[in-house]
Amino acid sequence: MASSSQEQVSQLIQETEGLTIDQTFALLVSRYPSEVTFSSSFSFEDQVISHQILENHFPISIFTLDTGRLFPETYSVWSRTNEAYNTRIKAYYPNNEQLEDFVHNTGPNSFYESPQNRKDCCHIRKVEPLKRALAGNAVWITGLRAEHSQGRSDLPKFEWDEGNQLIKFHPLLYWTTQEVMAFIKQHNIPYNKLHDKGFISIGCAPCTRAIQPGEDFRAGRWWWEDASKKECGLHVSESPAPVAPELVK
Repeated sequence: MASSSQEQVSQLIQETEGLTIDQTFALLVSRYPSEVTFSSSFSFEDQVISHQILENHFPISIFTLDTGRLFPETYSVWSRTNEAYNTRIKAYYPNNEQLEDFVHNTGPNSFYESPQNRKDCCHIRKVEPLKRALAGNAVWITGLRAEHSQGRSDLPKFEWDEGNQLIKFHPLLYWTTQEVMAFIKQHNIPYNKLHDKGFISIGCAPCTRAIQPGEDFRAGRWWWEDASKKECGLHVSESPAPVAPELVK
């Protein structure tokens, strides 16, 4: 990581100590005009952040990744969010040629068959569109929370993303689930009704299930895989591995 990048991150950590989320957003858009963006999957956390951005009219772009395999409930909360805030959240989609080749060569549900197939699917449907969405931005706001996985417990609120060459900001990193839910209720924010059915981390429909009492937050994602490998590549700082050559024209 370049020293200038380290300095920017360190400076932001110091300058935002004690600031509210709104105050931090104001600082970011002042320092990086037209270069601050937020990625939403319409989770509880993301709906809180979208509310803060849209209710306060911060000039922060909001986008989502439409993988083509999302739950109907996710599309519903997307639509309700647009209506509630009079906005149009931009969608990024997989490269059609890569996706067509992948499904043709491996089948529509091949992600169940091997970890590599699952990683290739995530790369095509999520990682590559994300890189396009982030291009030209200086700050990427996320809804990551420390409770979501052990690997996130030591994250700082600001960090440098080497793969995407920008600063990441996690405003709700240390919020508890109870705090997130209370904020949703207090402000009557649209949310994904799957959360009421035991779904915690909601992604693509074939890869997400409700969790059982006592299970880890991430148990409902890619439940057929080893628990230590349950990341899709979106929040891995190094550049993701390329998809197998035979799947790309």
